[in-house]
Amino acid sequence: MLNRETLQRASGDGRTLAWLGIGLLLFLLEAGAAATFTMEALIKIALAVPGVDSAGFLTGLESAARSIPTLLSREAIPNQGYYNGSGYQETFLGLAPAVAWAIRATLVYVYAFGIMGWVVAGYRLYRSTYRKADWTPRDDVLDRLRSHNWGLFGLVIVFMFVTMAVFAPALGPTTVDQNMRNSYGNDISYWDSESGSVETIVVGEANLGSASRGNNQNVGPWSYDDYGRFHPFGTMQNGRDLFTFLMVGSRISLVIGVLSVGLSATIAASLALTSAYYKGRVDLSMVLVSDAVMAMPQLLLLIMLTTVLGDTWINEIYSGGFLLALIFAFTGWTYMWRSLRGPALQVSEREWIDAARSFGQRPTTIMRKHMLPYITGYLLIYGSMTLGGAIISIAGLSYLGLGVAPPTPEWGRAVNLGQDYVRTGSWHISLIPGILITLVVTGFNALGDGIRDAIDPQSDSAGDETAGAGAGA
Repeated sequence: MLNRETLQRASGDGRTLAWLGIGLLLFLLEAGAAATFTMEALIKIALAVPGVDSAGFLTGLESAARSIPTLLSREAIPNQGYYNGSGYQETFLGLAPAVAWAIRATLVYVYAFGIMGWVVAGYRLYRSTYRKADWTPRDDVLDRLRSHNWGLFGLVIVFMFVTMAVFAPALGPTTVDQNMRNSYGNDISYWDSESGSVETIVVGEANLGSASRGNNQNVGPWSYDDYGRFHPFGTMQNGRDLFTFLMVGSRISLVIGVLSVGLSATIAASLALTSAYYKGRVDLSMVLVSDAVMAMPQLLLLIMLTTVLGDTWINEIYSGGFLLALIFAFTGWTYMWRSLRGPALQVSEREWIDAARSFGQRPTTIMRKHMLPYITGYLLIYGSMTLGGAIISIAGLSYLGLGVAPPTPEWGRAVNLGQDYVRTGSWHISLIPGILITLVVTGFNALGDGIRDAIDPQSDSAGDETAGAGAGA
């Protein structure tokens, strides 16, 4: 006769198969987009690295990846059509471009939240069926985070920002090729009300006629231009679609921010563990090195390095974004190291560290197995907060004309391009990206506050009665 544990395990196996099946279905829906993004990234790296002649092969793989059907794409749900006098042509179900675009954008976020729900369901399945322990300290951390309103607000904002960056090609009402890279190599059809017929015009010329340059010449948010193209955020001063510009810019900001913070966290954690383990002169040398790095003016160092390395192959990777991430990482690790040094010194004095030494374990093994898990929570806290600072720093540098090379889209550059029109009808060029920058940075800071209060319930903000409502900001 089967016991209760065996029945629970059999039921869990059935739910696991269902969970895996749903995950495979979700992946297949966007397999083409994932493969295309991977091939594009590899091609950019291959073209930038000297002596590497594999871009032709990768280009063939990219073409094959683009042929894979993708559900949430502009080909499946097109919005770039035209009015022929009686109805819309070449749009999804003959709907107006605004409606077709809104349907695609909504489905993208429904799909993204479906992925999040699938991950949460997988963790709950593992926790209830396969994990041997009924309780771990991680359970309390997650429960506290789930009840932290300010942290949940940050999590939602960060998730929507990441979704925006990942699905940027599908969210834009037009393509990057049409909007920026090759506007004079693409044509569009539109309804000419004067002649009463469908006409064709080059996208570049249509952009010139749709530019937002003040009260007398403006295409504002959620409106159509004279050529029947829908613009959710309006157009820029050169007639390009602002929403598409910001979607692509979000991907640039996210990639640079994650890369710079990831490198900073790696350097800071390695040095913090090393200085805490050996102490003495090693720790003192780390303090002196960090003080020397912090004493250097980061802006001047950035200008110098981007000028010196501007003609090298490393500056060609991701339009200078990779170089910018390296500079941020090697000049910003000191702040995270100082935050990790204290917890690392605390754990180095624990009894289990002395026990590991007495058993003859190597220093690297002790750092990795017995010290690193203790500071991982602090890495999550300071990493999320640092990522918000990196994004606003990237935007500030782009505003000043530094960092990411134009014409690559970046949020700070949009603010710069629209600053002359803030007091006119074209206020949206600067205001909308400014609001997005503020919202995203606030989201990362709120998420960091939530993680901190969940890990350390005795922190100042967690102890406040209003912490869950945002006192940790």
